[in-house]
Amino acid sequence: MAVLEDELTLVFSALADPTRRAIVERLARGEATVGELAEPFAMTQQAISKHLKVLERARLVSRTRSGQSRPCVLETARLEEAAGWIDRHRQVWAGRHDRLEAHLAALRADDPDEGKAK
Repeated sequence: MAVLEDELTLVFSALADPTRRAIVERLARGEATVGELAEPFAMTQQAISKHLKVLERARLVSRTRSGQSRPCVLETARLEEAAGWIDRHRQVWAGRHDRLEAHLAALRADDPDEGKAK
């Protein structure tokens, strides 16, 4: 379990930065070079490369070789693992919320002063 959480920590840490999230969104539309990824940002290709290294360490992005170019590709498996983790925890909290709501409704139904003006 600790290994999974460590991997999730890398994924969530990588996605915590808005520039890296924008890079992931761009790569969701297809592969792109560092230059193409840098275009919409007011930062250097070197800065984008640093963001890409964080995404690569989290295994969210990989680089392929196409002639002289090394396009970046989104690796969706890690995103799916993170989404699965979030979904499992969402279900747990939704269940707890439903039980709390039922408990509060039962308390309100048992309260003889409920609904009276004070």
